[in-house]
Amino acid sequence: MSPMPKEPEHPYTKQDSQVDLILKNHPDVRRWPPDRHEDLGFLYQAGVVLVRDAYLAQVQAILGGKVKEGDGFIDGVTVLSLEDVKENKFENVIDAVEEIDRRLGTGIATPNHIFWVTPVFCCPATEPEEVPLHAQPDPGVCDGGGEGVLIYVSDTGLLQGASSAHPWLAGVSGAADMPQVIAAGIGTIPGYAGHGTFVAGVARCMAPVSSVYVASDFDHSGAESETEIVSRLQEALRRGADVISLSAGGFTRHHLPPLSFESFWNRYRHYKGVVMVAAAGNNSQRRPFWPAAFPQVVGVGALGANWRTRAYFSDFGPWVDVYAPGEGLVNAYATGTYVCREPPDTNQVRHFDGMARWSGTSFSTPLVSGLIAARMSRTGENGRQAADALLARARAQALAGVGPVLYPCGSGDDCRRRAEEWCEHCHRHCGHC
Repeated sequence: MSPMPKEPEHPYTKQDSQVDLILKNHPDVRRWPPDRHEDLGFLYQAGVVLVRDAYLAQVQAILGGKVKEGDGFIDGVTVLSLEDVKENKFENVIDAVEEIDRRLGTGIATPNHIFWVTPVFCCPATEPEEVPLHAQPDPGVCDGGGEGVLIYVSDTGLLQGASSAHPWLAGVSGAADMPQVIAAGIGTIPGYAGHGTFVAGVARCMAPVSSVYVASDFDHSGAESETEIVSRLQEALRRGADVISLSAGGFTRHHLPPLSFESFWNRYRHYKGVVMVAAAGNNSQRRPFWPAAFPQVVGVGALGANWRTRAYFSDFGPWVDVYAPGEGLVNAYATGTYVCREPPDTNQVRHFDGMARWSGTSFSTPLVSGLIAARMSRTGENGRQAADALLARARAQALAGVGPVLYPCGSGDDCRRRAEEWCEHCHRHCGHC
C-alpha cells in the first residue's frame, strides 16, 4: 500500500497559486526566498544579472568563470548572462549579487526582477466574479471627455470582438489577448485572459472619446522581466501616447528601484507631457511597489466598495500618490467558462457573458488614467499638467486614514449614496453621510 500523502505544512494560499502558475509557465523564473514557507520577496530571472555600465569590468572580474555579455539595448545598464552556472563561483544569481554588494556597494548589480499582472501583490486582488446578464459598467460611462488623447494600456491585449460587443469600447484597438475560439465563448477562459480588456473598459468609461490602444506586453502567463517590459514600453513612446496606464509591477531585492527603469526615465523625460500611471499593488503592505513607487509615476491605490476607506487589499504608504475606486468594479470581460484557481474557491466554475465584477489596484489605475485623459481634452493641458492638477484636487479632498482620493466623473451623488448604504449596512453613522 502506498503511504498516505503528507498534509501541507502550511495552507495553500492565493499567492502560492498565482506564483506557481508563473513558475510553471516560465522555466527560467525563480522565487526568493526559495522556500514557500517564507513570504515571497520577489521573483527574478535565473542566470541573469543587471549591471551598471561603469562597473561592468569590475563585476565581470568578481563573477569569474564563463560570463556572456547580453544585449545592450538599455542605456547605462548591461544584461550579463551567466552561460554556465557550474563554471562560475556562485550557485545562483542572488549569491552573485550579494558578493557584488559586499565588494562594490549595494545597487551596482541587481537581479532581473519579474513583474506581473495578477498575483496577490500585483493585480487583480480577486478572480473575476459573475454578474447578471446585461450588467452595465460600474462606475458608468461619463459624458464625453478624452478627445484627441491617446491612452496606451500596457497589459495582456484586447479580447477579439470586445470593441464591437461593448459600446464604450467602440474604436479601441490593440494586440489580440487570446485565441478567437475562446473570445467567441466556445471554451474555458484562461486565467490571464480579459485583464487588458477590463482595464481598457474602465479607462474608456472615464474618457469615452479617447483613443485607447491595448498592448499585449504580458502575453505569457501575465509575467515579464523588467528588461523586457522596459523594451516594450518604448512602443508607447513611439506611438506618441499621452497617458501610459500600467496595471502591473512588483517588489524588488532590498526594495531598490528596478535598475532597468533608470534608462527608461532617460528617454521618458525627453517626451514632453507624457505621464505614466501605475498600480500600487494588492498585498496590503507599505513597502514600495515598482514602478508605481517612482517619483516620475502616478502610483494608484484602491478605495473600498464604499469609496470612503482604503480597500483591504491595497498597498499604501508615502509613495502612493492617490486612491481611487478599485473594489467590485464591473466592466467588459470574456464570454465563456472560468475555473477558479485560488483558495478558497479552487475548482469553482463560473460562467460569463462578456462582463465581470473584479477588484484590484489594476482597475483603480485605468480609472485615474481616464480622468487624466478627460481633463486634458477639457483644459488643453498635457498629460503631466493634467495629472498634477488632479493630484492637487485629490490632496484637497483627502480622507483621514486613507490619503488623497479621486472619484469618477459626476460621482458626488453616487459617492454619498455609497456612503449611506455603507452606514446602513454597518448600523452606524460613519460621519460621511
